[in-house]
Amino acid sequence: MQTEAFSELFPLLAAANTETLSWLLAAAVEHEYPAGRAVLMEDAWGNAVYFIVSGWVKVRRLSGIGEDKVVTLAILGKGDFFGEMAILDESPRSTDVIAMSAVKLLSISAQRFIQTLFKDPQLHHRMLQLMVRRLRQTNLRFQLQHQPPAIKLANSLVSLGENYGQHTPNGTEIFNIPAQDLADVSGIGVEETSKIMEKLESKGWITIDPAKQALYLVNMKQLVNLASKV
Repeated sequence: MQTEAFSELFPLLAAANTETLSWLLAAAVEHEYPAGRAVLMEDAWGNAVYFIVSGWVKVRRLSGIGEDKVVTLAILGKGDFFGEMAILDESPRSTDVIAMSAVKLLSISAQRFIQTLFKDPQLHHRMLQLMVRRLRQTNLRFQLQHQPPAIKLANSLVSLGENYGQHTPNGTEIFNIPAQDLADVSGIGVEETSKIMEKLESKGWITIDPAKQALYLVNMKQLVNLASKV
């Protein structure tokens, strides 16, 4: 990957200088995972920062033994990154990362990434900005805690579309996220999620293409209006 493509793909690196990009790329390791494969296990956190070149992953909290004790905390797509928090606070993690679709990643070792932050103040500042944005998104979820399920779900869909969606003639395309994962990140029940999705589809606001594993946000304006009814 060329340095220009590297910076264009990842918003974190948009402000980095050419020397920084070349230095990071020289140390980057490519990874590919099929859907369902664990990308990062609980005991592996803190070893590297991972950049999503393509595909979708979910970050899960492991709150006990058994699949019913696993909760999806976040869904990340192309252009995003993960693993930086464990590097910065050097504490054990209780989460893992699972590929939701076929995924291509680039990893950069913790040591190289920390060295780069010290070398390039612009990159350091940009990472702080993105971490603050994530914190604000978390705060928004708390603010939505007592809102109706449809508003919570609309917020999740709009956020995924704005952060990772691809504009197509059919609408903003995102991964067709399973109902349980969508329910977890929205803070509602899985049955509520399924019913709301069916209603949104009947209104023509979304369409689903199971063959392509694609969910199209057809009427983004209406979804944004619904999400903003807080």
